[in-house]
Amino acid sequence: MRLLRLPPYLPELNPMENIWGKLREKSFHNRVFDSLDTLENHLEAAMRDLEKNRECVHSIVAWPWIINSLMK
Repeated sequence: MRLLRLPPYLPELNPMENIWGKLREKSFHNRVFDSLDTLENHLEAAMRDLEKNRECVHSIVAWPWIINSLMK
């Protein structure tokens, strides 16, 4: 594990923010849930579906600065 110091706010340096954005856009757009359990189940399914789409995840998180910092 490596500690990478990031500025307080710079979304392009925090790929997880972009993953959440993709999940919100594709799986939660204009959606209302009956219960917290229903929401959690939907989130789990959406994350599993996104995980299966390696090209999409790669395009969101595999930025050159991330790959370079992990290879050092």
